[in-house]
Amino acid sequence: MGGSPDGADPAGADAAGGGPVHGTWEAEPAARWEDAFLSGNGRHGALVHGDPHDERVIVTHHALVRPVPAADTRPPRLAGRLAELRDRLLAGDTAAGDEFTDGRPLRWVGSFHPAFAVRVRRGGAPPGPGGVPGYRREVAFATGVVRASGGGRESRVFVSRADDVVVQYVTGGPAVTGIRLDADLPGAPPGLAVRHGAAPLPGGALLTLRARHPEGGGGYTGVALVVVDGGEAEPVGGGAAASGATAAPDGGGVRLRGAVRGVLVLTRVHRHAGTPDAQDVPAEAARLRALLEGAEGTAAGYALLLARHEEAHRAAYERVVLDLGGERAERALPGSALLARRRGAALLERLFAAGRYHLLSASGMLPPRLVGLWTGDWDTAWSGAFTTDANLNLQTASAPAADLPEVVEAHAALVYGQLDDWRDNARAVFGARGVVAPAHTDGVSGHSYHFQRAYPLHVWTAGADWLLLPLLEHAETTGETDRRLVGALAEVARFYEDFLTRTGPDGRIVVVPSYSPENRPAGAGRVTVNATMDIAAARHALTAAAAHLPADAERLRALAARLPAYRVNGDGALAEWAWPGLNDTYDHRHLSHLYPVWPLGEVNPYDTPGLARAAHRALELRGAENDSAHGHLHQALVAARLRDAGRAAGSLRRVLEGDFFHASLMSSHYPRRRVYNADAAHTLPGLLIELLVQSAPDRLVLLPALPAGWARGALRGVRTRFGARVDLRWRDGSCTAVVRPSRTARIDLRTPAGGRPLALTAGEELVLTLGTG
Repeated sequence: MGGSPDGADPAGADAAGGGPVHGTWEAEPAARWEDAFLSGNGRHGALVHGDPHDERVIVTHHALVRPVPAADTRPPRLAGRLAELRDRLLAGDTAAGDEFTDGRPLRWVGSFHPAFAVRVRRGGAPPGPGGVPGYRREVAFATGVVRASGGGRESRVFVSRADDVVVQYVTGGPAVTGIRLDADLPGAPPGLAVRHGAAPLPGGALLTLRARHPEGGGGYTGVALVVVDGGEAEPVGGGAAASGATAAPDGGGVRLRGAVRGVLVLTRVHRHAGTPDAQDVPAEAARLRALLEGAEGTAAGYALLLARHEEAHRAAYERVVLDLGGERAERALPGSALLARRRGAALLERLFAAGRYHLLSASGMLPPRLVGLWTGDWDTAWSGAFTTDANLNLQTASAPAADLPEVVEAHAALVYGQLDDWRDNARAVFGARGVVAPAHTDGVSGHSYHFQRAYPLHVWTAGADWLLLPLLEHAETTGETDRRLVGALAEVARFYEDFLTRTGPDGRIVVVPSYSPENRPAGAGRVTVNATMDIAAARHALTAAAAHLPADAERLRALAARLPAYRVNGDGALAEWAWPGLNDTYDHRHLSHLYPVWPLGEVNPYDTPGLARAAHRALELRGAENDSAHGHLHQALVAARLRDAGRAAGSLRRVLEGDFFHASLMSSHYPRRRVYNADAAHTLPGLLIELLVQSAPDRLVLLPALPAGWARGALRGVRTRFGARVDLRWRDGSCTAVVRPSRTARIDLRTPAGGRPLALTAGEELVLTLGTG
């Protein structure tokens, strides 16, 4: 296949020189929204089915969340009962935490939902059983363009990172006859009030869709500018309709007549808290038309929009590339065929590229949700929100090393935008200054109001430390520290100064109440004492704050030094709770107690070999519980940090063989493609980097967990926490690493052959040659 008319990388052929494919393709349209190809700019998202007769492009936006009454989002006011809870837990009452609530039932956060589908219908009869001759749909990761072609028809869709608009360009015959905005999507609530509008414009038309949530609290407005080359655009229908009603084929849309040569559709969505201002629509129409200023015709308009978008998107996507030496024949396969093989270098290359593309595309206004930025159904699992006791953290953890500052900035927007709510959590639940992060948030409220007896997430205190960690690592990578980060670290430290007030018989601090997401000790309640994760997070947060707050450093380090030591249990494993009588429950999807290993790196084979062995034993004993994708990949990440290549590869293999990926290369939460979920898709690139290159502010580890069978490959562009970029290439037992430091540093180099000090000078490239095992 030759190059795309967009100048995009061909999605189904080897790149020049036989490198990995930077895209994926299929030979038929998507029958399910889960298989639709994805595009996004971190605000708007698009799911493209690629139907040549009746194309459906489902539009999403990070802000589209069903409203929750403000009165229901307040954190529980429990601070007055905290002393009693602590007394009872320390006295051995392991069920005391069951009563530490305000009696409310479980309240889910606001549910993420789609906006509508842009439906583009062509004339003539639908394709027969054989489909459209020569049909192909593909997505080019370097441009974000989804293209469907065949039988002389072609459509192209992308979401502009430069102009924040969903762009559709349709050419070829049979000509387009109708376009409409369709809000009747699966799971749409019966009370969703929808009003359509259509108005003529010179050379096209303007379509609008206003929707009001049944709960009240506003809704959203969609505006689509339709521009036509040749023919005429005639508005049809409009008015109000209830969701679920059968609409007329062109209801609230536009009918096209005459010799239509090309159609360009520009779509945006806006969430509004109350009744939308009637002036918003003409103003938005003017903004959309302004995007095409200077372009004559739909082809020139499309090219102009793509050029502006591609400049930003391509540069970000291409910073890091992985080549595992995949076979040319496998690289040419459609994604579904490659997935069916469930193994091989070409599959890993494509999943790495797709995961990187999807992570970038889902990150902007906010970081990726549990579903990234995409859903075709209003009934999203776990509200399609952000779960911060593992899932969001796994998805975004690779951003500093993978050179995706766009993801870090999106993550920062969520964190810094919710600090006021985090302060409320600290005061209401713990009577403390500072901040406490929620374990579940819809991106609108940061209050800890989603909890129940079985999952007492409101008493979990480690979240702020984990959520700040990618921001800290980014600061180490770039050498630049955001003043907002220093402020947030200070607030986390203030919380711990107020919270860590109880001591045990040995004079060390006792963390109480404590919770290890989302597990419980054998035969005891979930609210406990001295969860290992809580100890690690407190120690790390206080130490990190001390490093950035010289005036407070001595006091904060002294408090950190009084935290309890980790415990090794009778099985020789790092225990999940450092408190007598709290015994481990091994079969669980979360690995909260291995937080000191990954992502913190506090426990590692080089500085703490004894604890590393205990952590490895804990990993050996850990079960998979319900086979969640995030559990398998979390185990693989911990194994990589502990230099266990076989165990890391085994966990990765369980994901590849478990049928976790849709044809879109977006993933699922459970095996056999059950429950659309971005955890595996976004975490996998970070895991593959960890197998090959790891770094700390004073250490570089090369090939720490190279899987057997990875005989050759290359990883280009990885960033390190001591301010260098690393390119790695290995083949036939030898390896070459090129280190390009931006800062002068002295680090500890670790390779399969051992360790040695390494001096780096800013601006001076260093080439290292070593063996792979």
